[in-house]
Amino acid sequence: MFPIRDHNPSGRVPYVTYALMAANIGIFLSMLPIFEDERALAQLYYNWALLPRRVMGGDGYAALLTSQFLHAGWMHIAGNMLFLWIFGDNVEDEMGHLPYLGFYLLAGTLSGYAHVISDPASFVPMVGASGAIAGVMGGYLLLFPKARIDVLFIIKIITIPAWIMLVLWFVMQFTGSILTRPGQGGIAYWAHTGGFVAGFLLALPLWVKLGGKQFWRKTRGHPPHPPARYGMPKVKRK
Repeated sequence: MFPIRDHNPSGRVPYVTYALMAANIGIFLSMLPIFEDERALAQLYYNWALLPRRVMGGDGYAALLTSQFLHAGWMHIAGNMLFLWIFGDNVEDEMGHLPYLGFYLLAGTLSGYAHVISDPASFVPMVGASGAIAGVMGGYLLLFPKARIDVLFIIKIITIPAWIMLVLWFVMQFTGSILTRPGQGGIAYWAHTGGFVAGFLLALPLWVKLGGKQFWRKTRGHPPHPPARYGMPKVKRK
């Protein structure tokens, strides 16, 4: 089940979301020549990727931020940017541009700490924006639980409430966190899990300020904008 779009365009241009996407894509494209040089790639990861053992040794703290802008391949960057594009604009619209930027970076940093704590002796580098984006998804769940999300389910596009998709995604990440052995490469499940929880908790003050459950009743759990409607245009045939 893979999300492809939501039905809730933001009320204003999400400049920060677009800037974050541009930064991630630009950095990834600049890294392409390095992928063919193992020594240069290893040096880049040592300098800028998140290495839990370095952090636990009192070094490499900057990587909690810089690792958020590095990606390991085309599918990695494409998947992360799709999720950011779907969920980022409405959260930015509700928070405001600068608070949203702080929220994004802080959620990403906390997700990195979750990864470090889960495997403190690891020297496997962690890269990617998915921890920060998981935080955006956690905030989205709290603010807009009934927003309509189109997902690709096997070979068919279906529309479901955001909370179903987001809760299922979180359960998958948490399950992966429990089942993955320390020291393994692959997906940083604890970073996803920690980022999601961090984003949910960081969005709580805004949700309370907006009225809490009263905000849900007022908006019916949707972003406060007219929904977009998708479908094939109607045509007459001769």
